[in-house]
Amino acid sequence: MANLKPRNPAPAAGVTPKAPRRRWPLRVISWAWVLFGLVITLFLVYPFLVSTNFMFLFGKSPSLSDLENPKVEQASELYTSDGVLIGKYFRENRSPVALNQMSPVLIKALIATEDVRYYEHSGIDLAAVVGGAVSSLRGEKRGGSTITQQLAKNLYKIRRQQSRGGLGYIPVVSTIVSKTKEWLTAVDLEQRYTKEEILRMYLNTVEYGSSAFGIKVAAKTFFNTSPDSLKPEEAAMLVGVLNNPTAFNPKFHPAAALRRRNVVLDRMGQSNVLPAAEIAALKAKPIVLDYHVERHIDGPDTYFRSAISQFVGNWCDSTGHDMYRDGLKIYLTIDSRMQAHAEEALHERMKTLQRQFDNFWRNRGKNPWVDDEGNEIPDFIATQMKRTQSYKTLANRYKNQPARLDSALNAKRPMKVFTWKKDDGDTTLVMSPLDSLAYYKHFLRAGMMTMDPFTGQIKAWVGGLDYRFFQYDHVKQGKRQAGSTFKPFVYLTALDNGYAPCDRIRDERVTINYVENGQPMEWKPDNVTREYTGINMTLRHAMARSVNSVTAQLTEKVGWENVAKYAHKVGITSPLLPVPSIGLGSAGDVSVYEMVDAYSTFMNTGFRSEPRLVTRIEDRNGNVIKQFDPVQKRAIPAETAWLMTYMLRGGMEEPGGTSQALWDFQDLWRKNNQIGGKTGTTSNYSDGWYMGMTKDLMTGVWVGGEDRSIHFVGSQQGEGGRTALPIFGKFMEKVYRDKELGYTYGQFPKASVKIAKKYNCVSPSEPRRRSEAVDTIAADNLLERMNSGVGGVPDSL
Repeated sequence: MANLKPRNPAPAAGVTPKAPRRRWPLRVISWAWVLFGLVITLFLVYPFLVSTNFMFLFGKSPSLSDLENPKVEQASELYTSDGVLIGKYFRENRSPVALNQMSPVLIKALIATEDVRYYEHSGIDLAAVVGGAVSSLRGEKRGGSTITQQLAKNLYKIRRQQSRGGLGYIPVVSTIVSKTKEWLTAVDLEQRYTKEEILRMYLNTVEYGSSAFGIKVAAKTFFNTSPDSLKPEEAAMLVGVLNNPTAFNPKFHPAAALRRRNVVLDRMGQSNVLPAAEIAALKAKPIVLDYHVERHIDGPDTYFRSAISQFVGNWCDSTGHDMYRDGLKIYLTIDSRMQAHAEEALHERMKTLQRQFDNFWRNRGKNPWVDDEGNEIPDFIATQMKRTQSYKTLANRYKNQPARLDSALNAKRPMKVFTWKKDDGDTTLVMSPLDSLAYYKHFLRAGMMTMDPFTGQIKAWVGGLDYRFFQYDHVKQGKRQAGSTFKPFVYLTALDNGYAPCDRIRDERVTINYVENGQPMEWKPDNVTREYTGINMTLRHAMARSVNSVTAQLTEKVGWENVAKYAHKVGITSPLLPVPSIGLGSAGDVSVYEMVDAYSTFMNTGFRSEPRLVTRIEDRNGNVIKQFDPVQKRAIPAETAWLMTYMLRGGMEEPGGTSQALWDFQDLWRKNNQIGGKTGTTSNYSDGWYMGMTKDLMTGVWVGGEDRSIHFVGSQQGEGGRTALPIFGKFMEKVYRDKELGYTYGQFPKASVKIAKKYNCVSPSEPRRRSEAVDTIAADNLLERMNSGVGGVPDSL
């Protein structure tokens, strides 16, 4: 213990103790080097962490595939078979164009305003970044993003919710991460694309306001022009809008848009894009717009758009495409010229027919909604109003407030409504909801479809008078009783089961016995004239004259169940009741679409062609990704099909045929042209039909009121030969006159197979035309009686 020395011995006497050495500067320097090393390491590693979304902190960045094949939302386009663009589907309305299809002054204005050193940097402009940071510290708002950075942000939606990681929800940090992604993506874009390609993508990608994405749509939206035709002041305005598409929208904020446009013009002057004198003159000009915004489903209002949307939508669902963003090119079977001819023919006839209809009921001092006895139905409009969506909305709003509901239904205000009295088809009247409903109930409606029976291509589809006011489609959506146009299915059943066109059945009063719910019943159908010729008619003559008594007897012979079966075979898809009156068209409601499909089977040698509206779909680059070829299936033998076409020619060729009114259309009968067809009229003249065929086309037309109680009350006005047939006649005249369409006069094809059955038989000679009505109608109410449980059928009209 004695040898132990103290740790801190006291200094010797007279010796000054040494001060302890200070080590903290070394430590600070050491820590500084460590921190500097960490910063450098982090700086080098940070981009990698961001691009790889390390631990899901940074969110998704564009992949190599995304960079090389950027997916820009692009509108899908609808083209008719003759190449006319008639509509689009889009969420972001965008139609890209090449850079050489853009005005050079537009490109120069963009660079002068958004990125003056565009051709000097590689995606990031460091001078602009520093300048932007300094401006921010001063409280000024000045962007430092290059065109390439803006493209990266717009093209890959870097700041959207799905691109966020864990750090994306922290203020300031999220901005830093997003900016980093923009920088990295901008550099990648510059490495993979030329400056010109980046400019093209940018101008085709950005939003210009008013739902216009891309320069092509923007030029059309604001100036109704193309990108290569933009004037300098127009180009400057569109570039100015990019800074804030809402605040600088010239339609809604013209003063702000003008100021911003002039800023762009000043920068164009500073960059020597245009001389100073020209810049000053342009700044003095006002902004002149030719403004038109396309809707997300844009194009003319047509009834077939719904069917196309459903078909293409189903195809997209099954293939993973999106018709609102994939830029598909959808080519239709519709021919724009034939569609125009069909619309014109229908409008011309319906305008005349509506005038006759109005005069008919005005002279009788009644509204056209009448019961079976011809008496006006009381409270018809009030009852119909309760079925409308408008009434349901008002009733819900004014629940338990009948006085306020009644007041709302009778409150008058200006309304734009349809009219035949003006060329543009609309006028403004002061009406209440009840007045409006009554106004529209007075209008007769119509539907028409034309199809190539050999390919199934639908060439024209007119679902009503005017889609702006009548959205209900009377081609496929609407279904009504077919009247005598259903009779050919009876004769089809007979011809396919041993009968021949020359076989005979006597025109005489008959009683059809049948069993209903185990009870014996009888039906006594009548001819329209309540007269019976006693002639032992050939089947062709009887069908041509639409004789009820012969059709009823033939239906009994072949079986009404079989008639329903054959109708379904050739194209009718709606339910049909197997009842004795099926041949008179009162066994169920059918559409024009179905009837055209079924009749086309006769012309196509017995093959049923699935009706088609779309021929092919291309991707945005014009590559065909789906071809829709004809889908056909043998439905009936070729001999039976040819004989049915021959039978339908009887409407024109047999004495007293119901299609005789077509002789009035003289342009139809050049060069020994042949036409076949069948008229149809239902009970009380509620529905008028005509099914017309030429060697190339099959057309179906329906005319009637919105409700079955709205109709003419006499054959001279209301039968199908006088309502629907003239529309077919007018249409075919227009088709033949239009030489560009290529449809020529001619006879039906000769039989492709041997016809073993006798068909060329002579009918009694009569004058070509008859003064009285020739169409017979399914005027009995067997169907209604069966549904109500009442047996037996009285004489029809």
